[in-house]
Amino acid sequence: MLAGTISNGQQSARDPFATDGYRLRWADEFNKKGSPDTANWGYEQGFVRNNELQWYQPQNAWCANGMLIIEGRKEQRANPRYAQGSNDWRFKRDSIHYSAASLLTRGKKQWQYGRFVMRGRIKASAGLWPAWWTLGVKGQWPSNGEIDMMEYYRGRLLANIATGTRQQYKAHWFSNTFSVDSLGQQWADQFHVWRMDWDQQAIALYVDDILLNKVPMDSLVNRDGTGINPFKQPHYMLLNLAIGGDNGGDPSGTKFPTRMEVDYVRVYQKD
Repeated sequence: MLAGTISNGQQSARDPFATDGYRLRWADEFNKKGSPDTANWGYEQGFVRNNELQWYQPQNAWCANGMLIIEGRKEQRANPRYAQGSNDWRFKRDSIHYSAASLLTRGKKQWQYGRFVMRGRIKASAGLWPAWWTLGVKGQWPSNGEIDMMEYYRGRLLANIATGTRQQYKAHWFSNTFSVDSLGQQWADQFHVWRMDWDQQAIALYVDDILLNKVPMDSLVNRDGTGINPFKQPHYMLLNLAIGGDNGGDPSGTKFPTRMEVDYVRVYQKD
């Protein structure tokens, strides 16, 4: 793809996101077949966070028909990291009941400021927790900063920004929600465009050009006495499909396999 243009079937048009001084700096259009580009993406593996039910593994993510597909599956097998007597939830589970994938650009691609755009389709089903988000490269969570550009669970889209507090692993959240349930199944059957505009003044989060959340940068200093703003540093990107866990809800009534589909991810920056 050429900077400033996008392909739309047989037609070519100006890129609607290359405005306001922004130019395309990086993109993955997922036009290859097979595994995602290893120059852009690595993988999380195993049980990772939030008491989630899925075992993350690379084989649940692949590219086909110009899309990145992340598939959640219901399956049953032994947990290879099981440790009898462990108090750690990741190791005390003797079995895996679900699998999915989490891709991330950590150690490969990172950005400070810009316009981030993702076109995708998610399932709005019970127990599913898809997300497109960023984390700062330095600091312990949440003092490294988190931006949830797209997050869904329990019938709602969330647009969140998290900073650190004086209590370890306790975030201060700037959140807003958007009800998907009220829009009906047709909304979930369609592709949508999520966007973040992040500059030295503010972070603004959108879906289909609807502003969901906007927070001034001067409000995003960690509340731990350090004076550090974790959004004045580079962040890396994650794309994942979680299942269950602290927020995802009960997936037992959801039909598997299920998919999160991503048409493209793009990053624009100003000169």
